[in-house]
Amino acid sequence: MTARRNYPLLLAGQFLGAFGDNFLLAAILGPLTFAQSAGRITEQAVNAQNALFSAVFFLPFILLAPLAGFLNDRFPKTTWLAGGNLLKLLGTALGLAGILLHPTDAAANLPWQVAGYTVVGIGACVYSPAKYGILPEIVARERLVKANGTVEMLTLVAILAGLGGGAMLYDRVRSLVPCYLAAALWYGLALFFNGLMRRTPHNAAARLRTSFTDFRHDLWTLVRHARLGRILLGCGVFWFAGAAMRNNLQAWGLTVFEEAGVATAKITNTNLALLKVGLALGIVAGSLLAGKLHRVGDLTWTRRYGWAMAAAVLGLGLLGGLPGLAVVGGVLVAAGVFAGLLLVPLNAALQSEANPTHLGKTIAIQNFVDYCAMLVGAGFVGALTAGNADPKMMFIALAGALGLLALALKFPRPSPIAAPVVASLRGAP
Repeated sequence: MTARRNYPLLLAGQFLGAFGDNFLLAAILGPLTFAQSAGRITEQAVNAQNALFSAVFFLPFILLAPLAGFLNDRFPKTTWLAGGNLLKLLGTALGLAGILLHPTDAAANLPWQVAGYTVVGIGACVYSPAKYGILPEIVARERLVKANGTVEMLTLVAILAGLGGGAMLYDRVRSLVPCYLAAALWYGLALFFNGLMRRTPHNAAARLRTSFTDFRHDLWTLVRHARLGRILLGCGVFWFAGAAMRNNLQAWGLTVFEEAGVATAKITNTNLALLKVGLALGIVAGSLLAGKLHRVGDLTWTRRYGWAMAAAVLGLGLLGGLPGLAVVGGVLVAAGVFAGLLLVPLNAALQSEANPTHLGKTIAIQNFVDYCAMLVGAGFVGALTAGNADPKMMFIALAGALGLLALALKFPRPSPIAAPVVASLRGAP
């Protein structure tokens, strides 16, 4: 086994793990559709459970970020690639146990499923710094942008395929037991591929007792840094926009199809899913294009990409479905392309300019910022909804927010301190 095998094994494990996360979520939420159709639960209950499972998956990324950073500095990142998928397997087993113990009582098995998906979220939390932090250890510096683009592309494809696969399997079998077993299979295969990877370097001097203090100090240092702080902000802008768009896309899609002349009775979840596919395909294209257009550390176009993304989102709000679905699809793809072009060079710059011995902490801080941005994005939509803004107005307001945020995305050149990174990170235990 050579170190060169690590990269394809990472990609295989990453795809299967991300596929499993979304496959399992779609399956867990699958029964709600039929329960609502039968009149057993309300639409508000469906939304509440969607929010609940999203929250328990996201919160570990915020609450456990210091621990995740410590683990990925103290131990080889290959250890936590495998460890993350092992935790996901345990979470899947916990949720399945609830189904087997209470097969016909949704209220009784719900706490088991929530607890199980929380453990899955913890697994994803400790896995995430490893999947990005390991790239500079297994990929040549000049290939970092391309490698990041490939990881992002595979993750997006896995998300879409997982959501579709989980929903389709539940619709076919109408039972959560086969769905949980299938999710366990995906996580088991991911664990197998991670286990084949050659161990990577680690920082034996890292100490858990100082991890939380270090995290707070390192977060403050990174945020204040003239270049790295803006890189974190740029990544946060992407995830803020993504969360806001995802939360608004269904309601906006219903409006678009109606304005395009599609009969209400013919508007299905499959139709709405195609809108998400168009956006995701654009992000995939932008991620790959970024590897062709930009060298590592080249952030000169970032602000322009932010404005272009804002313009595309503004187009979604202003046009609606009146110009036709083909035009709407094109604008969605364009928004995705500019989003991908925005994110991938930022990820590569952060990895290449951060202190390699503390890259786990740096990526954990990035995750913390990103998931906070997602919560802000969801809150942005919630606040506008409470103010009775319609879905098109939501996108117009989002475009304005993105345009203002993009003003801050002008970057100074890397300084001698930033090149191996922030002084405090360089000297942190």
